[in-house]
Amino acid sequence: MAERNATQEAREQDTGGEHVRVVDRRRVRTDETGAGVTVQEGAAEAPSLKPKYVEELEARTRAAEQKALDVQARFEQVRAQLQRETDETRQRLNRAADERAARAKAEFVSSLLPVLDNLQRAVASAEQGGTLEALLDGLHGTISGFEQALNNAGAEPINSVGAQFDPELHEAVDTIEVAPERDHTVTAEYSRGYKMGGQLLRPARVQVGRARSNVQAHSEE
Repeated sequence: MAERNATQEAREQDTGGEHVRVVDRRRVRTDETGAGVTVQEGAAEAPSLKPKYVEELEARTRAAEQKALDVQARFEQVRAQLQRETDETRQRLNRAADERAARAKAEFVSSLLPVLDNLQRAVASAEQGGTLEALLDGLHGTISGFEQALNNAGAEPINSVGAQFDPELHEAVDTIEVAPERDHTVTAEYSRGYKMGGQLLRPARVQVGRARSNVQAHSEE
């Protein structure tokens, strides 16, 4: 489609004695049929109806939303990484704890093997007609080895005989009449008590002395 300039007419009009020059700047576009179509020269696109500050606010909002999405994505990435590291650390600690428990169990069992050896030797000696003294020596050695194994494992015996009765450590099996100054004193031990790391494994089963006055008062009740 060819375009041609419309004839520019310059004319002078008399407006109150003054001459005004009018220039027609319209352009004529010829279509396929040859008809001329007049168009306005320099026509621009439709202007935006939004004020400039609104457009700036919208641009800032879009930028802020994109930044928030980027921050959220980074946060999810860091959280996933921390979760993996936490799981790995927990598994590593669990494995280390299991290994320590297994080593402690193996060490305790190993410490009991000499005790078993002493018992077997004592039985063999008795079966071969050994003396009572030899048998007792074997049993004493077995007891000593067993106590040493308990001590190595962290178990501590509770010293009871001669100590004041303590219901936290002792279990009174029976009583015996004693002098007033020995009232509530442990006079005998039937089975030894043990504790480990401040925790009571079992109380000692003991006999407790009671003064005569207390015994009478108890019998009268």
